[in-house]
Amino acid sequence: MNGKETVLVVDDEPKILELVKSYLEMHGFTALRAQNGREGLDLFERNAVSLILLDLMLPDLSGEDFCRKVRRNSDVPIIMITAKADEESIIQGLAIGADDYVCKPFSPRQLMARVKAALRRGGGKKAAAAIACGDLFLDTENRILSRGGEPLLLTRDEYRIMALLMSQRAKVFTRDEILDAVKGDGYGGFDRSVDSHIKRLRAKIGDDPKTPKYIVTVYGMGYRLGP
Repeated sequence: MNGKETVLVVDDEPKILELVKSYLEMHGFTALRAQNGREGLDLFERNAVSLILLDLMLPDLSGEDFCRKVRRNSDVPIIMITAKADEESIIQGLAIGADDYVCKPFSPRQLMARVKAALRRGGGKKAAAAIACGDLFLDTENRILSRGGEPLLLTRDEYRIMALLMSQRAKVFTRDEILDAVKGDGYGGFDRSVDSHIKRLRAKIGDDPKTPKYIVTVYGMGYRLGP
């Protein structure tokens, strides 16, 4: 391995986190550790992760829900590690986007072999590092949106909304989906706060709200990117 691959390990058992971290680093990976789902999602958003090792039984957010959130805008390989060894759990995990499944207790050597195999199959693929729409350019690695080559000053929430809309052009995102992407499931806000974010975003990217070129309102549904 070239030492540049970063693996995120999400598990609520400290001993497993330490064991897996040691083996990953021994094999030339950078290891990030999280003991719950929300911490894991935060690390995933802030780092260029090549693969996720994910426990299904987390204290705050199920592994299945974690997987669904990641799959909304990323194809990063996910290997589930869990004590749920029944066939139904395995089928469900694979159906929602997992790439592989390892049952506890597991052999660290076998786990490393599966990590390397998943990266080979996926080519270490991650979400696109750059997304373009007209003269808008989103640099997801550095978290910068620019228009015509000029960087735009966005708040964290505004950036997350643009990243969501640009991740799947022409897809209509409901206000609830946008709120979820911005604040998370536990946010107690209201859907009209999304409209305020959109209004400010349109002003910053020079989008005419009457005839928008970039952020289009789909009445009764939400917003999408594109004319």
